[in-house]
Amino acid sequence: MRLGLLLLVMSAGLDGCAATSSGWLAASGPDRAGITKPRHDSRISAMRLIDVDLGAVRRLQQSKNARLFSEVLRSKAESPRATNIIGPGDVLGVAIWEAPPAALFSPAALGIANGTTAGFATSLPQQVVEADGSIEIPFAGSVSVAGKSPQQVDADIQQRLSGKANQPQVVVQIVNNNSATVTIVGDVVQSVRMPLTPKGERLLDAIAAAGGTRDPVNKISVQITRGTEVHTLPLNTVIQSPRENVSLAPGDVVTALFQSQSFTVLGATAANSEITFEAQGISLAQAIARSGGLQDTRADAKGVFIFRFEDPNTLTDDARSGPTASDGRVPVIYRLDLKDPASFLLAQDFPMRDHDILYVATAPSAELQKFLTILTSSIYSVYSLINLGN
Repeated sequence: MRLGLLLLVMSAGLDGCAATSSGWLAASGPDRAGITKPRHDSRISAMRLIDVDLGAVRRLQQSKNARLFSEVLRSKAESPRATNIIGPGDVLGVAIWEAPPAALFSPAALGIANGTTAGFATSLPQQVVEADGSIEIPFAGSVSVAGKSPQQVDADIQQRLSGKANQPQVVVQIVNNNSATVTIVGDVVQSVRMPLTPKGERLLDAIAAAGGTRDPVNKISVQITRGTEVHTLPLNTVIQSPRENVSLAPGDVVTALFQSQSFTVLGATAANSEITFEAQGISLAQAIARSGGLQDTRADAKGVFIFRFEDPNTLTDDARSGPTASDGRVPVIYRLDLKDPASFLLAQDFPMRDHDILYVATAPSAELQKFLTILTSSIYSVYSLINLGN
């Protein structure tokens, strides 16, 4: 019976070694080797494995900076395109002075009952610029005004009236600016359409014109849509960095977005859950801390991984090669070795992204400990049966 027990224990030991290698023991996910040295037929082998080193962190930080409003919108946001350029839908006021004797532009001559005369000036009824960009001026006919400044329209009308009116002088004003506007929508107190002025309204002016945001600024991202371009930044970044408070251009759409960003933490951490974070983002070091840190008895400190679909612009040429997602992003796995003290500094600058998965592998010693616990329990059960038989 003792020999049989010994054989049983040896058999269980061999089976246990096979169990730890084959993975039938209960586990929270793959071990470090299963990710870093996958089988050739494993789907994970198609993913790029990237060590979190200084080069990787610098590329991610440069990519983050490349998305700043001051970089992507600089040429257009600071464009000298005047907001007093006339466009279809604008309402114009036209005043014409004629030296005495005024033959054409007196209110009586024009039959304008409500016309006003200041000296020898006559104010014509306000006109809306037509879809074809023109207005009608008596004795001058159809005048094209779209794309021009009021001063240019002054000169055009004056030239058309030269030789007809007595020394005409013309002043054109934009009464209602309906073409050079910015639309503000989203998580604001009131959606508005704000006309732009020669002052040069900026992004925070638009947010203020809409009554501010309904939620705390650290949970809000601001999106600027300009033509076919769409760019987004945390509102906190715009507030803290004056350079990001860019000038707006006609036709811009400013959207305040309440963004509850999150990452998922799995594996040998104190808590496996989905964790939300602020719009301005957090670092990998903060993400590990918010997940409760690594479990001393289970975690493999060399096996901290971040699963992400990455922008190919942040990767080296070698990492870009291979399969990509339908939107062009590249599936990558970042690996952090917390056994290396320098990794703690790198983790402070490594930015987490929305929908990231933070996974901490289980240490091989923990798997062995799990097996020994099962083996000890089995031996105890056998001894119990022997004692019961005796």
